[in-house]
Amino acid sequence: MEIAGYIASLVIGISLGLIGGGGSILTVPVLVYLFGVEPVLATAYSLFIVGASSLVGAIPKYRQGLVNIKTAIIFGIPSIAAVFATRKFIVPLIPAEVFQIGDFVITKSILMMLLFAVLMVFASVSMIREKSKDNTEEIEEQKFNYPVILLEGAIVGVLTGLVGAGGGFLIIPALVLLSKLPMKQAVGTSLLIIAAKSLIGFTGDLSNYSMDWTLLSLVTGLAIVGIFIGNQLSKKIDGNKLKKGFGWFVLIMGIYIIAKELLLPGSGGH
Repeated sequence: MEIAGYIASLVIGISLGLIGGGGSILTVPVLVYLFGVEPVLATAYSLFIVGASSLVGAIPKYRQGLVNIKTAIIFGIPSIAAVFATRKFIVPLIPAEVFQIGDFVITKSILMMLLFAVLMVFASVSMIREKSKDNTEEIEEQKFNYPVILLEGAIVGVLTGLVGAGGGFLIIPALVLLSKLPMKQAVGTSLLIIAAKSLIGFTGDLSNYSMDWTLLSLVTGLAIVGIFIGNQLSKKIDGNKLKKGFGWFVLIMGIYIIAKELLLPGSGGH
C-alpha cells in the first residue's frame, strides 16, 4: 500500500504541474487509505504537502509575471487568518462522536472524510464543466470588490482549514470574477495564496498533534518532483482535455469515499 502511496504522491504533484490545481484534492484520500493516517491528522499533513508544493509551483509563475501580489494579499489575509483559526481552535473542538442516527454514529473522522468527499464532488463538477477559454484576454482594469473578496477569502479559509485541501477550484473562479484577473494570472496567484494559507494554517496544528516528519518529507518531496514533471508535460499536452478526465476521476473518488464512509465505517485508515 505504501508503494502505491508514494506513486500517488508523485501523481499529486504531476497534476498540480499540469493543470495548476486539483492535486490537493487527492492528498487526504492518499494519506488515509494508502498510508493509514488518521483522517483528522491527514487534513493537517495535507496542508503542509499542498502548501509546500504550491509554493514551489508559484515560483516559476512569479518569474513569468503571472502572480498578482496585490490580489494575493487582499484575498490571502482573511483566508490565512481563517485557516489558522480553524486549525488551531475549531478542529480540536469537534467532538469524537458528532451525532448518531439510529445505530450509526458519525464520528469526527467520518465527518472529516464526508466533508472532504462532498468538496471533491463540487471540485470535479467545476473541472468537468469548465469551458476552455482563449487566454488572449484583455487585461481589464482591476476593480476590487473588497467586502465580497474578504468574505470569499474567509469562507475558503474555513473550508481549507476543515478539510486540508488547497481550494484552488474555489479561489481561481473568485479571482477571475471578483478581481478581474486573466485566467493564467489567476492560476499563478492562486498558487501563492494556497501556499501561504496552507503553510500558515499548518502551524496552527503544530501544538495539537505530533507529526511524522519522515512521511511528510517523503510525500512532499515526491509531490514537488511531480510538479516539475507536470510543468514539462504541460508544454506537450492540452491541459483542458486533461482537466476534464481528471474531473471525472475525482468525481468517482468522491462518490467512493462517501459510500465507503457511510456503508463501511471503521474500515480504512480509521
